[in-house]
Amino acid sequence: MNPKHIILTLLIMLCPIGMAAQSNITRNKPKPGVAKPKHKPYSKPTAKPKAKTVPHNSTPHSGSPSSNISLSVEINKLINYMVYVEGGTFTMGGTNEQGYDALPFEKPIHDVTLSCYYICKYEVTQALWQVVMGNNPSNFKGDELPVESVSWDDCQKFITRLNSYTGRKFRLPTEAEWEFAARGGKYSRHYKYSGSNYIDDVAWYNGNSGYTPHPVGSKLPNELGLYDMSGNVLEWCSDWYDTYNSYPQTDPQGPKVGSYRVIRGGCWWASDKLSRLSFRIHSIPSHRGNDGDHGLRLVLSQL
Repeated sequence: MNPKHIILTLLIMLCPIGMAAQSNITRNKPKPGVAKPKHKPYSKPTAKPKAKTVPHNSTPHSGSPSSNISLSVEINKLINYMVYVEGGTFTMGGTNEQGYDALPFEKPIHDVTLSCYYICKYEVTQALWQVVMGNNPSNFKGDELPVESVSWDDCQKFITRLNSYTGRKFRLPTEAEWEFAARGGKYSRHYKYSGSNYIDDVAWYNGNSGYTPHPVGSKLPNELGLYDMSGNVLEWCSDWYDTYNSYPQTDPQGPKVGSYRVIRGGCWWASDKLSRLSFRIHSIPSHRGNDGDHGLRLVLSQL
């Protein structure tokens, strides 16, 4: 056979093999890689703006949501803190457990019969005063500290405004209501101080206070679950001040006229003798106390 013919025949035979090989090469050729999108670096989410607080010089009359919510919260807390005091008869004044510390103006002792009422387990706090009155007159600042540096007249303005918000009839306790509650009501164990014969258990006074008031409710309560009725801040009562009489009384309201209002309870600067259950002092209604000692506690005749 002609050599040219032989070469041509071999080329024809090899052609399909080459095409198949080329096809396999093309099919198996790796596809160009697709770059994955890079992740963005982690960043902390933007912090939510803090809720606005009620400015010290604002009042609930402004109608701002924050002030209205704060007022509602504090009033609901106040209602929940009211403690029922079952009425009964007790001996008021410098009784036997007061010993030789009882002073002449704590006598004569006398029997008092009281109707039922409610009294707050805590002294009025600065937080409550702030949302009701729109100011804080206290010398020692702190939401959970008792409000202080308030006069009897200031207390009446506070109570009037509080009652307009709540539709209730909050008031100051009478002196007899205050002492009956401080003694533990019908559950009284006849202690010298409100809740104990050991003053450090139940009271902030000059022996342990560091000469400053403390958050309400931070000592032990008395038999009724009431706090700070001995020590912390002095508490205004509704009565005009007068000397005691020996005859029995029912729901006494105090004299109809007078020059001074009754104050009870001892305070952070007072001695143990001035923090006793029967100790009583008085002041003119416009007096705001001395450097942060005059406060108040609220009473309701009915919820």
